[in-house]
Amino acid sequence: MRKLRIFTAIAATSALLIGGCGTADQDSTTPAPGGSGGALAPVKLQLQWFFQAQFAGYIAAVDQGFYKEQGLDVQLLEGGVDIVPQTVLAQGKADYAVAWVPKALASREQGAGITDVGQIFGRSGTYQVAWKDSGITKAADLKGKKVGNWGFGNEFELFAGMTKAGLDPGKDVTLVQQQFDMQALLKKEIDAAQAMSYNEYAQLLEAKNPATGKLYTADDFSIIDWKTEGSSMLQDAVWANTEKLSDPAYQQQTVKFLTGTIKGWAFCRDNAEKCRDLVVAKGSKLGKSHQLWQTNETNKLIWPAPGGIGVIDEAAWKQTVDISMTTKNQTGDTVLTKSPEGLAFTNDYINQAITAAKAAGVDVNGTAFQPTEVTLTEGGA
Repeated sequence: MRKLRIFTAIAATSALLIGGCGTADQDSTTPAPGGSGGALAPVKLQLQWFFQAQFAGYIAAVDQGFYKEQGLDVQLLEGGVDIVPQTVLAQGKADYAVAWVPKALASREQGAGITDVGQIFGRSGTYQVAWKDSGITKAADLKGKKVGNWGFGNEFELFAGMTKAGLDPGKDVTLVQQQFDMQALLKKEIDAAQAMSYNEYAQLLEAKNPATGKLYTADDFSIIDWKTEGSSMLQDAVWANTEKLSDPAYQQQTVKFLTGTIKGWAFCRDNAEKCRDLVVAKGSKLGKSHQLWQTNETNKLIWPAPGGIGVIDEAAWKQTVDISMTTKNQTGDTVLTKSPEGLAFTNDYINQAITAAKAAGVDVNGTAFQPTEVTLTEGGA
């Protein structure tokens, strides 16, 4: 494992590597937001991975005209292996970016001028998955096992969970660099694999059991959920350019962008199949059943939102920062060396956006949200 600098070198946080990546090579500016009937203000949002339902709310906000209602012409910049969203933002090549909080804070510590202005995912979606007959059900059970993880800063929930359980991640387990799929677990080359609830875990349930000729089911696996273990960290957030936040025009644009974003995610909460179709039409290489699963699971990370979608919970923020500063990987590195300084996050703009969305009749809490049952097909087709 390389040192801390590499943790922000790859934007591969949560998905199967599925194809070529987009680019974000044009500098963006911050024109005054367009008004009703006026010219739309161009805005670029850098995503952290390829088009998939992890970003369904942004895709829907573009397709359904929610950003246009706010006077914005939003362009979604596809992510990829060699694209670091927070760096693209800090370099002025995008107006906003979607990134995991610990990775973005690591970039921030290294000089990136960025601020979390909307914590869209209020919950972590990271699992460690094992075969049911392995007896692995909690972090302590990983002792002496071959444990897969993606590295590059994705491993700290796992390491924090093991540390909390009294294990030394560098000595008590055999760490294996895992690809962004579940083949190593399916082939039983490792005992436990890292997975996102909305992506890699579904890949297991889309795989055929050679012994039965049928798809695997949830009964074949056990899950360690870091939310239950108490070592979860904040993930997908909307980041803004800190310096530009001193500009009233950018402040106004940020509120408008977040208002459209709220509408997009509320739409996907209430229209999961429609959003699945929008994601597939956008060019996702993953199939329809997989994208519906992903939409459903992503909704679970957002809804219900007691304080309102996107509001940063200070206790969850503190837990993320504490883990980032205290949990060491197998080479002794931590994500952060000190507490974030300056304007690392603010709820000012998301609260204004929530007020605007509520005035437009949008349910910003999703208290009545109920996930659906999704039937996966082989390969997620």
